[in-house]
Amino acid sequence: MAVGKITFTKTEREKLAEVLWLLNWISVVTGAILFGLGLFLKIEIQKWQEVMSEQGILYVPHMLITTGLAACGINYLGSKICLDCADTNKFLRWKLVMIPYIVCTFFFTACVLVGALMCYSIRSQLEEALYLGLRNTMRFYKDTDTPGRCYLKKTLDLLQIQFQCCGNTDYRDWFQIQWISSRYLDMTNSAVVDRVRSNVEGKYLMDSVPFSCCSTLSSRPCIQHNLSNPRAHAHYDERSQQLNLWRRGCQQALLDHYTGIMQSIGLTVLLIWLFELLVLTGVRYLQTAMENVIRLGDPESESEGWILENSLAETACYNFSIIKSLGKCYQVDDDPNINVPTAAADQEVPSAQVQVNVTS
Repeated sequence: MAVGKITFTKTEREKLAEVLWLLNWISVVTGAILFGLGLFLKIEIQKWQEVMSEQGILYVPHMLITTGLAACGINYLGSKICLDCADTNKFLRWKLVMIPYIVCTFFFTACVLVGALMCYSIRSQLEEALYLGLRNTMRFYKDTDTPGRCYLKKTLDLLQIQFQCCGNTDYRDWFQIQWISSRYLDMTNSAVVDRVRSNVEGKYLMDSVPFSCCSTLSSRPCIQHNLSNPRAHAHYDERSQQLNLWRRGCQQALLDHYTGIMQSIGLTVLLIWLFELLVLTGVRYLQTAMENVIRLGDPESESEGWILENSLAETACYNFSIIKSLGKCYQVDDDPNINVPTAAADQEVPSAQVQVNVTS
């Protein structure tokens, strides 16, 4: 029994072809939107790629860009096919192309769905990449004279100012690394030497943060140094949250930023997938309805269209039997015709015996 069977008149088939022609042109626009979203996401990720440990997450924008370009090409071809399918004679030109076109459209539609799901499933990978990347960037903050790292200080300062964040998880992360370059340390100062020697790794650690951690919303001058010593500043109480530093870590700030972008793109791509699924369903109905008209031989008659000619179970069994029969083609040892004499061989044996008797 066919799945989703609908009967179409000639007028309804023509209307369906015209509507699908329009929908395919709209799909070309949605393909351009997919391409634009992928390009926008790629640019946004590359803005702060220096603070990410890996670039593997770029597969999401690359997926959207590729799918968008494929959508423009496939739907442009689909608009031409659907417009010609309104006429029986023109449909014959595309009859052999319809099934491959529908199969390609099906896989393209599946790729759109995969792209939408990727936008929602990338959060955990992005969170880990930001944590490791920011940790390494903070370690190289002081290396302003090292080639390949000299720009990281500027990048991290801009990040903390723009996103109003400090450190990886919070401002205390700066206490665990040496973020001041050794060339700016006065090694003749006994206090500096004692602080360096007191650390096992010989690092100059202190309870201070870079200037970019200072909050612009605070009414008092910025407190950057001696943050663990409440006696070093007047009217200073860390427990009452009076520190004039950004309280949020940059990992969370960037994660929230990218999560919002991903969710918006994912919702848009999901809506595009539903629209493409509608177009694919309409093309399938048009293709089956036109093929049934050709079988009937009367272009003016009604015809039936469907999504699947048989039920899902019957279609699955049929396809499985095809695959199974293809596999048997390579099993020569199991061929039942091997070692079975043919009719031609049966005729050749008596003739050979007659020749032997004559010569004898």
